[in-house]
Amino acid sequence: MSGFRVTYATLTADDEQLQNAYTEASADVAASLGAEHPLIIDGQRLTRPTFATVSPVDTSLTVGRFAIAEADDVDRAVTAARTAQPAWAATPWQERCDILERAADLISERSIRDGAALSWENGKNRLEAIGEVEETADLIRYASHSMRRHDGFAQPMERFHELEVTSDHLRPYGVWAVIGPFNYPNALTGGPAGAALLAGNAVIIKPSEIGSLSAHLVVDALLDAGVPTGVIHLLTGGGDIGSALVHHPGVDGLTFTGSAEVGMSILQSFSARHPKPAICEMGGKNPVIVTAQADLDLAVEGTARSAFGFAGQKCSAASRVYVDRAVAEEFTRRLVERAEAIPNTGPLEPGGFLSPVVDHRALERYEAAIADARLTGEVLTGGRRLSDGPLAAGNFVAPTVVTVPDDSTIWTTELFCPIIAVRAVDGLDEAITLSNALPYGLTAGLFSEDEDEIERFHSRIEAGVIYVNRPAGATTGAWPGVQPFGGWKRSGTNGNLAGGPNYLQQYMREQSRTRVMRG
Repeated sequence: MSGFRVTYATLTADDEQLQNAYTEASADVAASLGAEHPLIIDGQRLTRPTFATVSPVDTSLTVGRFAIAEADDVDRAVTAARTAQPAWAATPWQERCDILERAADLISERSIRDGAALSWENGKNRLEAIGEVEETADLIRYASHSMRRHDGFAQPMERFHELEVTSDHLRPYGVWAVIGPFNYPNALTGGPAGAALLAGNAVIIKPSEIGSLSAHLVVDALLDAGVPTGVIHLLTGGGDIGSALVHHPGVDGLTFTGSAEVGMSILQSFSARHPKPAICEMGGKNPVIVTAQADLDLAVEGTARSAFGFAGQKCSAASRVYVDRAVAEEFTRRLVERAEAIPNTGPLEPGGFLSPVVDHRALERYEAAIADARLTGEVLTGGRRLSDGPLAAGNFVAPTVVTVPDDSTIWTTELFCPIIAVRAVDGLDEAITLSNALPYGLTAGLFSEDEDEIERFHSRIEAGVIYVNRPAGATTGAWPGVQPFGGWKRSGTNGNLAGGPNYLQQYMREQSRTRVMRG
């Protein structure tokens, strides 16, 4: 394999060896679709009645049949995790780092095939799929780097007396649950699981139903790298399994990625008995601001990539644009042209950018939003199913630009569809006020060549991740160790961003130790 590295900032990949390897891997994955996948509890692979998932690229294809965990399986996994966790916590942190770094290397080695599996499973295009698998590896590497840089998070403290020995330590909580999403089933299960494991916790992963195949691949890499069998478990099934983990008294901490409604419910119920840490990333309604001092070529490209990449099914996707009135007509015209220039090429093909929406519920959500836009405003481009040629087999819809009234739900509701609304504003101050008016605060983007405007944006925008003049993605594309990712307000729980210098510490609790020596 060549040394070509794919991240979310990769605009094109002309590397022939990479493309050929992906094509071969995609065919290999296609031949294995429909297989049955068990639960993984305490190293045992347990069969159960199954549910099936279909590929949004071609809904006639079954991705796999996955075991449905039962209530007893949740208890079994928690019990096994609690039994194995003390020995894992007692393992020197350097050895835990070595094991997780091996896991990261295995994930990277398997990135082409696992990326192809992801494309079949949720419809990500080649570059985004490979990028997500590589992000999974880098999230684990960055957490391990943080552990090593802080020398295992143990440090001496001041003392009152020369016979005292005082120190401060970060220690694991115990059993940690990871409830993952469909849109990043590698990175947002493997990343949190890796951090929890490095901290010395045992981990139970419950992926989205659409994402179960990718979660299996992540767990395979962790086990192959040497994570003890009792320390990592995989439960597949519906929302009832996630709820059982949330309410289980033996679960000490939890990471959740998904909707604000579910995330807020978790926050309100997880600590019913006593305070417990819940790290929740709960989506966004991310604004792009384009001022009169913007480079419109950059603004159009960055907005289009953020709004239409992966069919808008990213919590960081751009979904609303506030454009200075002086350039609004020109920007909107160019954005419409850019949307219409996206080729109708599926995600499995070289150079393909389009992705399908994930299932029939997403199609219904898209169609309802389009109907609302036609009734109350204007659909400037898009607004239809794509049903020509091979796209007819999947859930493909056209990238869409709309203008709608301020009270439209299209401005306020996270749609997870390739729809973006555009509105003219009278300057940056109005744009920032409108951007901050919603309860979300995940990502935001600005296009301006004016230093004063950039500083005002930085100081006033209410979002955890912000970008200025970024053509690779106006609001999307964070990377571990480069751009940490997480939200403010209703988009996240505590402002410590994944892939950043303060993330790993959330998986541990602080313990102060004092020992008085005999004189």
